[in-house]
Amino acid sequence: MQNGSENIPERVVVCRLGIREYLPLWDLQRELQTKLALSKRSEPRVSIPHILLLVEHPPVYTLGKSGNKANFLIQEGDLTAQGATFVHVDRGGDITYHGPGQLVGYPILDLDRFYTDIHRYLRELEEVIIRTCASYQLSAGRLDNLTGVWLGCDEQGQERKIGAMGVRCSHWVTMHGFAFNINTDLNRYDAIVPCGISDRSITSIATELGQHIDETAVQDTLIVQFQDVFDVDIDVHEGSAADSFLEAYLADEPVLK
Repeated sequence: MQNGSENIPERVVVCRLGIREYLPLWDLQRELQTKLALSKRSEPRVSIPHILLLVEHPPVYTLGKSGNKANFLIQEGDLTAQGATFVHVDRGGDITYHGPGQLVGYPILDLDRFYTDIHRYLRELEEVIIRTCASYQLSAGRLDNLTGVWLGCDEQGQERKIGAMGVRCSHWVTMHGFAFNINTDLNRYDAIVPCGISDRSITSIATELGQHIDETAVQDTLIVQFQDVFDVDIDVHEGSAADSFLEAYLADEPVLK
């Protein structure tokens, strides 16, 4: 997306963080969202980059603010034995699962610098995953009235969700985002009614192709597709370099101007 009359693409810094616990990343998202929202209200106005966090979480079930707790099918006390946790969060959507083998993306974008349309934003997040699936010869798409990315009814069965969405927006700055199943343990979904949808199933790239998938390669592809769909310039930081960048970003160090 072009930046006003200057015709300069917006800048998004991708931070590849590896495996991170859910709650600290939720806190980080809120800090980044606040930082980006405040930057556009400063005088003079400061233009700082948007952020895309790419992470993998230890097993955790999250329930959106409008979700139905009845879609969580086991007792919270049983989670300890399963090495999982439960968090009630402030995003839209119902209950979902995050865990090893799943790529979770948290775009912290100021939509005032793109478009002020949440529905379009969700469709473009879906498009990023659809195009990434296509690079693995998987024909993914959308279903009417159901947010997310799906594989269609075919010889392997009914429609199957491979990418889930759940976002929150404040002052047109986004947080939360998408979960994309790569090598995910699909048995973990037996504990929930995923996204409150009981008549369709969950899948992953590995399940569809019948082999383990290089998760780094999927991330590489998804970053390229995100850049193309959102028409942005991308910088990528990984691991400790990503942490250092985020620390400087939140501290408002001059290098970010």
